[in-house]
Amino acid sequence: MPLSSYQHPFLFAALILGLSLPCEAAQITGLETPNSFIGDASGKEYFISNVNGEPEARDNNGFITKLNTEGKIINLKFIQGGVSEVSLHAPKGMALVGAMLYVADLDQLKGFDKTTGKLLITVSFSPPSRSQVSLTDVAASQTGLLYVSDQSANSIYRVNPSDHYRVDLLIHDERLAGPAGLAVHPTTDHLIAVSWDKGKILEVTPDGQLTELEANGFFTSRFQNLSGVDFDQWGNMYVSDLTKGKIWRMTRDHRFQVIAEYLLAPADIGIDRTNNLILVPYYYVHAAEMNGLETPSSAKSKGEKRTLADYGFIPPPPKLTPEGPKK
Repeated sequence: MPLSSYQHPFLFAALILGLSLPCEAAQITGLETPNSFIGDASGKEYFISNVNGEPEARDNNGFITKLNTEGKIINLKFIQGGVSEVSLHAPKGMALVGAMLYVADLDQLKGFDKTTGKLLITVSFSPPSRSQVSLTDVAASQTGLLYVSDQSANSIYRVNPSDHYRVDLLIHDERLAGPAGLAVHPTTDHLIAVSWDKGKILEVTPDGQLTELEANGFFTSRFQNLSGVDFDQWGNMYVSDLTKGKIWRMTRDHRFQVIAEYLLAPADIGIDRTNNLILVPYYYVHAAEMNGLETPSSAKSKGEKRTLADYGFIPPPPKLTPEGPKK
C-alpha cells in the first residue's frame, strides 16, 4: 500500500512515547516493516507478515514471523522468501483457515502449512483492467470462501478453495477507494472493507452489492488512511488509521470511540477473540504489540475520552491537584 504519505518527523515524536511501554503488554521487536498480525482460533499461535522493503518490490525477501501464546518469537523467519524454494516478495494481509495460513503477496495468494511452513498452494491473479494487481488483505468467511482485496485496482476477489481455488471478481468499483483491510462480519457474513484512499468503511454482500457504512463528511475528516479492520467476540468493529496513528472501535449501535491514539503507524490489526487481545503491527517502527481489550461491561461512558493508558500503551497521566498557595 502507498505508505509513503506518512510523515517521518511525527513518527520520531511518536517513537519517543512508545519506548516507555509497560511490561504487561507484549512487545515484539526486530521485525522488518510488519504489515499484518493475526492469531489462530485457539489463541496459542500468532503470525506477523514482514514486507521487509518496498511494498511493491519483487525482491523475494519477505518473511512471516511465528510467535507463541505469550507473544514471544518462536521463529523470526518461519517462512522466508528465497529459502526452501519459497517465493515471498512483500507479504501483507493474512488469514488462517484450519491448518492453512493464507498470505497475500503482490499478485498471488499463497497457502502455507501453519505448523511446518511448507508452501501448499499458489493462486495467481489477473487484474480486471490494465492496472497492476496489488493484493493487500485476505479474509475467510464462515462458509469457507476467501476474499482478497486489490488496492490498486479498486477490486475485491472471491476465491473458492473447494473448487480448485477458482478466482472470481466479486466487485470492481471506484467507490472502494483503495480497499485495504478486510474482515467478515461475524453475524451477517457480509464482507467489511476499509478504504486507504478516502478513509471509508464499506460493506459488501456475498453477491457484490456495496454500501458505505461510514465515510468522511464534507466538514469532517475522522479517518485518513485506514489499513486494518477486525471484530471482537461481541461484534464490535476495530479499524486502524495508519497515518493518523489511531485505533477506533465502532460498537454494535454504531458509536465510534478512539481506544488508542498517538500510535506508531498501526497497520493491519487483528483481534484474538479467544484471549480478548488486540494485535497491532507498527509498520515504520519494525515492531508489534499484543494488548488486552476491555469487555463491554467496563466500557467508558460516551462522553469520557479514551487514552492510550486504557490499553497499557503508555502509563496513565498523573492526577491533577488544585493549586494552593506556595509554601
